[in-house]
Amino acid sequence: MAIPYELPEAENHSFFFIDQRVDTRLEAKLHRHDAWELYCVLQGNGTRMAGDTLLPFVEGDVALIPPSMHHHWDYNPASADEEGCIRYLMVAFSHSFVEHCIAVFPELRNRLADVIFPAEALKFGAESSRTIRNALSAMNGMDELGRLCAMFRLLPVIFTAKDYTLVGKPVRIEREVRRMQQVSAYVMAHYVHPISLDDMASEVGMNRSAFCSWFKRCKGMTFSQFVTQYRLNTACELLKYSQKSVSEIGYLVGFSDVPHFVRVFTKEKGVSPGRYRKEYL
Repeated sequence: MAIPYELPEAENHSFFFIDQRVDTRLEAKLHRHDAWELYCVLQGNGTRMAGDTLLPFVEGDVALIPPSMHHHWDYNPASADEEGCIRYLMVAFSHSFVEHCIAVFPELRNRLADVIFPAEALKFGAESSRTIRNALSAMNGMDELGRLCAMFRLLPVIFTAKDYTLVGKPVRIEREVRRMQQVSAYVMAHYVHPISLDDMASEVGMNRSAFCSWFKRCKGMTFSQFVTQYRLNTACELLKYSQKSVSEIGYLVGFSDVPHFVRVFTKEKGVSPGRYRKEYL
């Protein structure tokens, strides 16, 4: 299941830039977002999924992922640094940002006038990769305005480079898969609070009875079981990676009654929340 992902700071910035150093276990799973993603690997290697294609990647690789394409960078833990972290530079920007730049700045319009924007993921060759990597590295020492100016220089490089290979085509998603993605996105957004079955059914354009039958057929469980599973899996991550108490975590994942949370968790996971945390640590 691909997770719809909203890029942060969309209201206050033209694009999103990050120099990310993170534990391999915490790197984003299969996801998609409505933005171009320019991604440069600085530390680590593994397997990249982009659209319908699964390919290895190594340090130094630079790739461009089109908007709305499902993708995932699956790092090999053995390739992490001594603290178990990988590192990459990434800039994400909407296509409307490109269109606005072309409309406002004649200099960019002249450079990008005849560009056919790619519908497939690209991996850049050595020369373009070096240019892009240097530009992204330089952004680290810049303020917001400096980064914006650097982006103006990067856009022609990204979209007019000739040394690239195609590394992924978009996946055609059937209606039922899209509907299940809607369900997952809704649960992710509302699991902290009680989720009405009628509201969920309405969200995907079905009546309550039809939704229950369809969901059970697709997932092999009831919608209520699915929500509980998501809440418990989220609780497991909080138990492993946060210092919050068991009662706090119970409330954070949508259980209004702590003893009920402990009973449900113990029944499904085979151990109590407290024991689960101790065994992980």
